[in-house]
Amino acid sequence: MITSASSVMDFDKAEKDFGFLLDCFLEVLGKLEEQEPAAHLPWKKPGMPIIGMQNSERTLQAFSIVFQLINMAEENAGAQYRRAIESDKGSSALKGLWGKTIGELKNTGIKEQELLLSLRSACIDTVLTAHPTEAKRKTVLEHHRQLYLQLVQRENRMWTPQEQADIRNNIIVILERLWRTGEILYEKPEVSAERKNVVHYLYNIFPEVVTLLDKRLIQAWQEAGFDPGAFSSPANLPRFRFSSWVGGDRDGNPFVTAEVTADTLLDMRKHALKLLKAKLSELASKLSFSERLVQPSDEIRSRMKTLNASLGSRGEHALRRNQHEPWRQYLNLMNAALPSEKDPVSTEGTGFHYQLSSELLADLDILDRSLKSAGARNIAATDLLPVYRIVQTFGFHLGALDIRQNSRKHDLALGQLMMAAGLDGSRYHEWSEPEKIRFLTQELRSPRPFTHPDMTAGAEADEVLACFRVLQRHCSRFGIEGIGALIVSMTRGVSDLLTVYLFARETGLMVPFEDGDACMLPVVPLFETIDDLKKSPEIIEGFLQHPMTARSLRYLQKTTKLSSAVQQVMIGYSDSNKDGGIFSSIWMLYRAQEQLQKAGERYGTQILFFHGRGGSISRGAGPTNRFLRAQPHGSFSAGIRFTEQGETIAQKYANKISALYNLEQFAAGITGERLRHDSMPEPCINIKTVLEALSEQSNKAYRTLTCAEGFPLFFREATPVDLIEQMRIGSRPSRRSGACNLEDLRAIPWVFSWNQARFAISGWYGVGSALEHLEQRYPDVAEKIRSRELLCPTLHYIVSNADTSIASVDPVIMKLYASLVTNGALRENIMAMIEAELQKSKRYIDLLYREQLEEQRFNVMRFIGKRQEALRLLHQRQVLLLSKWRKLRNDNYDKEAEAMLPELFLSVNAIAGGLRSTG
Repeated sequence: MITSASSVMDFDKAEKDFGFLLDCFLEVLGKLEEQEPAAHLPWKKPGMPIIGMQNSERTLQAFSIVFQLINMAEENAGAQYRRAIESDKGSSALKGLWGKTIGELKNTGIKEQELLLSLRSACIDTVLTAHPTEAKRKTVLEHHRQLYLQLVQRENRMWTPQEQADIRNNIIVILERLWRTGEILYEKPEVSAERKNVVHYLYNIFPEVVTLLDKRLIQAWQEAGFDPGAFSSPANLPRFRFSSWVGGDRDGNPFVTAEVTADTLLDMRKHALKLLKAKLSELASKLSFSERLVQPSDEIRSRMKTLNASLGSRGEHALRRNQHEPWRQYLNLMNAALPSEKDPVSTEGTGFHYQLSSELLADLDILDRSLKSAGARNIAATDLLPVYRIVQTFGFHLGALDIRQNSRKHDLALGQLMMAAGLDGSRYHEWSEPEKIRFLTQELRSPRPFTHPDMTAGAEADEVLACFRVLQRHCSRFGIEGIGALIVSMTRGVSDLLTVYLFARETGLMVPFEDGDACMLPVVPLFETIDDLKKSPEIIEGFLQHPMTARSLRYLQKTTKLSSAVQQVMIGYSDSNKDGGIFSSIWMLYRAQEQLQKAGERYGTQILFFHGRGGSISRGAGPTNRFLRAQPHGSFSAGIRFTEQGETIAQKYANKISALYNLEQFAAGITGERLRHDSMPEPCINIKTVLEALSEQSNKAYRTLTCAEGFPLFFREATPVDLIEQMRIGSRPSRRSGACNLEDLRAIPWVFSWNQARFAISGWYGVGSALEHLEQRYPDVAEKIRSRELLCPTLHYIVSNADTSIASVDPVIMKLYASLVTNGALRENIMAMIEAELQKSKRYIDLLYREQLEEQRFNVMRFIGKRQEALRLLHQRQVLLLSKWRKLRNDNYDKEAEAMLPELFLSVNAIAGGLRSTG
């Protein structure tokens, strides 16, 4: 629920800022004569109960807005506190950022060149998804962004009283807009709307953040006493990549069609070209050097002649401008050579255009050498380097689009293709794994496709091939940099991955290489459940030893200029948690990564781990530094990919200050952990058998609960899952196939529902049983952990996250929601199990980690205490509404039940805002 509460925060300032914002909001309500909602808000004085209101929609919206004001005040207080610490004590005083990381590495004896080598080989790929956990409208989010910017404006102490008054008035105006704006989604958002939101971050936020990340790294490098000239070459800076699933993730989402994928690729390319055109124009405005004062190099003059000749009239137009300023003219020519952002597809019949961003980078390299030869090194570092990095990072594609589909869908599609080719594929999905592999291997030896482009093979086959043909057309025109990976969710065997190669062969995504064909795009398994994680090393080993895989990896290594072959593997936190509980999930993810690395080593292949993390603790979230420390040694050798989902995107990246902080934590953390992995012994190595036993004990306790008789009914009645399934917070359905069972329910509504009812079992259940087993079976190990003689970051990560989740559990509210369960015996049985495990978890976490968690607990309790009274009022109202709504539905009063949904949705929004989390 609450993923973390920052210890780097001035709580007094947060309180002061919140008081200011609340006064502004109350002023708005007063002017609009909205006395009733104001009277229920429990912050200035005890709030009036809302349980008995005739209609609470406006009051619920008021609660939601105030929770957002608290969140903003805390976010700003954290940002300003970090700035104050850095100003007073230097960048090395802030944990997890570049300054402290580089200083600590230097103090451990790591040399400058060793650190530089690690930096230049680091790659951090942030993947934005449209997972349906963002309950707020995009319009509301934009008002929140504007409000936060005004709050930051107040920090400038140079404003005159009139200017301060203007800022306050701006805040009041935005708050009035918010009050007059509908907060809930009445229709599910279209994929195009989700894409627009993601493009906002890729276009408006991340380009500037990359520049700021580089500046902070260089500053920290200098403060550590290292050579500041080390970064005169951008090759020494860590690589950042940004990717998206929006418009490419079709797993269970029928609205992501081939046409949507094509539109997405085109839209992102258009924005990338628009971004680069603006950056080149901005750079040209700065490089106003006169050739009468500074002579350009022969290299740049020669390249200008070549560009001018190839551009025709566009080249002549570029040179007519800025006479006697050759550096500007050179940039004019480069801008003219960019494909048009207005028509990003057509480059034919209009003279020369850059086909790939690497061509633009080559011309920027010439400019860099020319500036340095003219003695303008500082200008090259200050003005040119940021533009170079933006081209390097965003290219002509803005972000790489991943394509994801379920293995079951692929099996059905392949069966239909076989039938179309005259083969018996009607029962292909029922074949054994060895039978599938033999068939696929034999087929992949032949370049002959099953069908022709104008043939129809069946619904699933046509859908899959239409998507792959979109990818083929895009790759043939613009190269592969705009496509991320072909991800197979629910990968259960090697055949699930080889099937993708067959689709690639069918659609022209294969290229001749060495002694056969190779796939132009990486094929990536997604291992999600506990069983899938256990089988993953065997699957990857079988996949890597297949000739088609080995050839394709060598092809990708050559085309991307990597030092070794890299196989990407995605690991899922959500379904493994839903399947086995938090302890077992995190430990199995750890063990799977270890064994997957060993499988890769046996075939000379690095494993790039793609962490499918969500926004709540139970779905992989938590403090970044602890998350990174908890990973096995060597797991970052190829870099890292990680998802940012739903409401987490707005929380972390809505403004540039927060975006910078969150990305710097990842970049600095990855760099530090890679070097520590190389130079320090693995901390958990001596207790892996103990952790394995604890994982089994935790899983046993969790499965005893979730497999208990009647548990699915308890879940449906004691949580608002039926309401959450009605919400319009994402384009994809809440269930994979529509079946009404726990297995088919996606992890997001599972977590969202438990969080809303304040059980949060997915964030802690089973940890108490594991730690009880530790104390009883391994008392010596427990004592070493307690005394800090033994430090195991992975165990600490599990326990600290569970402790945070437990802090957000409210036993009183749990019982209130449990009262909705109609079967009294079932209610008492399941509640007895939950309450017993809760008490056990509290006791044994306290026994093991009390001192180490003291600061975290203080911060979390400050966080919850500010919201607790208001949340209880909201929960009471939601339970009453749920009871009425369910009765109307059961009695077939569908119209009346439908009329209650807006108020119910507002209650969900308000509670999610107070907890700062959905699913």
